[in-house]
Amino acid sequence: MEARAVQKYVKVSPLKARKLISLVKGKPVLEALAILDYLPHRAAHHIWKAIHSASMNLVNKAGELKVKEENIFVKAIYIEEGPFLKRVRPMSMGRAGLIRRRTSHITVVVKEKTGGDIGAKD
Repeated sequence: MEARAVQKYVKVSPLKARKLISLVKGKPVLEALAILDYLPHRAAHHIWKAIHSASMNLVNKAGELKVKEENIFVKAIYIEEGPFLKRVRPMSMGRAGLIRRRTSHITVVVKEKTGGDIGAKD
Protein backbone atom coordinates (compact mmCIF):
# COMPACT_ATOMS: atom_id res chain seq x y z
CA MET A 1 0.00 0.00 0.00
CA GLU A 2 1.26 3.46 -0.80
CA ALA A 3 0.17 7.05 -0.30
CA ARG A 4 1.31 10.44 -1.54
CA ALA A 5 1.31 14.07 -0.54
CA VAL A 6 1.75 17.15 -2.71
CA GLN A 7 2.82 20.50 -1.33
CA LYS A 8 2.30 23.23 -3.91
CA TYR A 9 3.52 26.80 -4.33
CA VAL A 10 6.36 26.50 -1.83
CA LYS A 11 8.51 29.65 -1.91
CA VAL A 12 11.78 27.78 -2.35
CA SER A 13 13.82 27.48 -5.53
CA PRO A 14 13.50 23.99 -7.04
CA LEU A 15 17.25 23.84 -7.73
CA LYS A 16 18.05 24.40 -4.05
CA ALA A 17 15.38 21.96 -2.88
CA ARG A 18 16.47 19.16 -5.22
CA LYS A 19 19.85 18.99 -3.47
CA LEU A 20 18.15 17.43 -0.44
CA ILE A 21 16.27 14.66 -2.27
CA SER A 22 19.16 12.19 -2.35
CA LEU A 23 19.48 12.38 1.44
CA VAL A 24 16.01 10.98 2.12
CA LYS A 25 14.99 8.93 -0.93
CA GLY A 26 14.64 5.24 -0.12
CA LYS A 27 15.09 5.71 3.62
CA PRO A 28 12.57 4.85 6.35
CA VAL A 29 10.28 7.77 7.14
CA LEU A 30 11.45 8.18 10.73
CA GLU A 31 15.09 8.29 9.62
CA ALA A 32 14.31 10.73 6.80
CA LEU A 33 12.48 13.06 9.20
CA ALA A 34 15.40 12.90 11.65
CA ILE A 35 17.86 13.80 8.88
CA LEU A 36 15.77 16.76 7.74
CA ASP A 37 15.38 18.05 11.32
CA TYR A 38 19.08 18.86 11.54
CA LEU A 39 19.66 20.38 8.11
CA PRO A 40 20.10 24.16 7.95
CA HIS A 41 18.45 24.55 4.53
CA ARG A 42 15.15 26.39 4.21
CA ALA A 43 13.78 23.70 1.91
CA ALA A 44 14.34 21.00 4.54
CA HIS A 45 11.37 22.20 6.56
CA HIS A 46 9.01 22.02 3.58
CA ILE A 47 10.25 18.57 2.55
CA TRP A 48 9.85 17.42 6.17
CA LYS A 49 6.23 18.57 6.14
CA ALA A 50 5.53 16.78 2.86
CA ILE A 51 7.06 13.49 4.04
CA HIS A 52 5.21 13.66 7.35
CA SER A 53 1.94 14.39 5.57
CA ALA A 54 2.42 11.47 3.17
CA SER A 55 3.16 9.06 6.02
CA MET A 56 0.08 10.20 7.94
CA ASN A 57 -1.97 9.82 4.73
CA LEU A 58 -0.82 6.19 4.55
CA VAL A 59 -1.66 5.55 8.20
CA ASN A 60 -5.14 7.06 7.74
CA LYS A 61 -5.68 5.26 4.44
CA ALA A 62 -4.83 1.88 5.98
CA GLY A 63 -7.63 2.22 8.53
CA GLU A 64 -8.00 -1.05 10.40
CA LEU A 65 -4.84 -2.59 8.93
CA LYS A 66 -2.77 -0.63 11.48
CA VAL A 67 0.34 0.40 9.56
CA LYS A 68 3.30 1.17 11.81
CA GLU A 69 5.48 4.19 11.09
CA GLU A 70 8.59 2.02 11.41
CA ASN A 71 7.51 0.05 8.31
CA ILE A 72 7.02 3.06 6.01
CA PHE A 73 9.77 4.22 3.64
CA VAL A 74 10.08 7.05 1.12
CA LYS A 75 9.50 5.40 -2.26
CA ALA A 76 9.76 8.51 -4.45
CA ILE A 77 10.23 12.22 -3.98
CA TYR A 78 10.44 14.81 -6.70
CA ILE A 79 10.34 18.57 -6.93
CA GLU A 80 8.90 20.40 -9.92
CA GLU A 81 8.90 24.06 -10.82
CA GLY A 82 5.90 26.12 -9.85
CA PRO A 83 4.98 29.53 -11.22
CA PHE A 84 7.33 32.48 -10.87
CA LEU A 85 6.51 35.51 -8.76
CA LYS A 86 7.65 38.35 -10.99
CA ARG A 87 9.13 41.43 -9.36
CA VAL A 88 10.77 44.53 -10.83
CA ARG A 89 14.00 46.08 -9.62
CA PRO A 90 15.42 49.40 -10.79
CA MET A 91 18.58 49.05 -12.85
CA SER A 92 21.10 51.48 -14.30
CA MET A 93 20.15 54.12 -16.87
CA GLY A 94 16.48 54.11 -15.93
CA ARG A 95 15.82 50.50 -16.88
CA ALA A 96 13.80 47.95 -14.95
CA GLY A 97 15.22 44.51 -14.28
CA LEU A 98 12.96 41.49 -13.86
CA ILE A 99 13.41 39.38 -10.74
CA ARG A 100 11.85 35.90 -10.83
CA ARG A 101 11.11 34.46 -7.42
CA ARG A 102 10.80 30.77 -8.01
CA THR A 103 8.30 28.41 -6.40
CA SER A 104 8.22 24.62 -6.14
CA HIS A 105 5.75 21.76 -6.07
CA ILE A 106 6.97 18.95 -3.78
CA THR A 107 5.54 15.45 -4.31
CA VAL A 108 6.30 12.58 -1.93
CA VAL A 109 5.24 8.93 -2.34
CA VAL A 110 5.61 6.61 0.65
CA LYS A 111 5.09 2.88 0.76
CA GLU A 112 4.69 0.25 3.43
CA LYS A 113 7.67 -2.10 3.61
CA THR A 114 6.79 -5.69 2.77
CA GLY A 115 8.99 -8.77 2.34
CA GLY A 116 9.94 -7.93 -1.27
CA ASP A 117 10.64 -4.26 -0.57
CA ILE A 118 13.43 -4.70 1.97
CA GLY A 119 16.45 -2.77 0.75
CA ALA A 120 14.51 -1.20 -2.12
CA LYS A 121 15.93 2.13 -3.26
CA ASP A 122 13.43 3.00 -6.05
